[in-house]
Amino acid sequence: MAVGVLGQYNRNLRLIGESFAEVHIMARGDRIELEGEEKEVRQLERLLGKLVDVVKGNHHPTSDEVRYLISQVKGGEDLAGLLTDVVQVTHWGEAIRPKTAGQRQYVQAIRDNDAVFAIGPAGTGKTYLAVAMALGYLKRGQVKRIVLTRPAVEAGEQLGFLPGDIFQKVNPYLRPLYDAIYDMIPALELDKHIQNGRVEIAPLAFMRGRTLNHAFVILDEAQNTTHTQMKMFLTRLGFGSKAVVTGDITQVDLEGRPSGLAEVGQILSGIPGIAIVHLDRRDVVRHPLVKAIIEAYERTESARGAAGEGQG
Repeated sequence: MAVGVLGQYNRNLRLIGESFAEVHIMARGDRIELEGEEKEVRQLERLLGKLVDVVKGNHHPTSDEVRYLISQVKGGEDLAGLLTDVVQVTHWGEAIRPKTAGQRQYVQAIRDNDAVFAIGPAGTGKTYLAVAMALGYLKRGQVKRIVLTRPAVEAGEQLGFLPGDIFQKVNPYLRPLYDAIYDMIPALELDKHIQNGRVEIAPLAFMRGRTLNHAFVILDEAQNTTHTQMKMFLTRLGFGSKAVVTGDITQVDLEGRPSGLAEVGQILSGIPGIAIVHLDRRDVVRHPLVKAIIEAYERTESARGAAGEGQG
């Protein structure tokens, strides 16, 4: 137990000590004593209690996961379900778990609602967790198929200038969806699912005129949908289906047109069965540099906005 909590060669303990510099931590066997400022001692007690729960669930947290938990504790977030709620297991046996309070809220929103919007920056697990949840629903027989789709609009490129037939043209836009699903099922199994119609990966334009019954439908990069496209997609939802819409409204590639994702809060807020989850830099679970990059851009954009208001 102690090794799981403190880490091999006290690796986790060193990380914790660096983050709680005002607390003196004494570890003797399975006993840990804390001395220091009351607020930090209480935070550290929460953290250590959570780590014990995670280890009791037969998972030894990685250094990155300990960092995520430290961040959540210092932010006063609810730790329920973090690193203990297994959403899916990759084909090499690694469990996929919510690592932040925002991710846990997102996963629970999918369980509790038929349509969920996840809005947030890169690295927050929007697409990855949606795919993991979709595969779980498919494996348990709660849906009959998974439909993954994206708008084929990025960086001003036009499909007509790309070589090949329509499938070759749109494949680069769908590649991130393949990348996510390949982590969870082997390529041959995915090919089999695609052939028998249990998994479909297609551009958004292919959704028009359809009704998707008993399906788990994911619309990725939804910030690049127009008002009309978003309405078209949402009205495809049939009986026994779920829809998850993901996107980052700070990364819109539409030229001269408003994003359909940016207006969903105003249009759909308060409708039973629909949840809108906002993720932010606290939910970034990629390389630590990704969080730092997002924060740097937010500071720059905030400063530019303030300067623009001053000039006005």
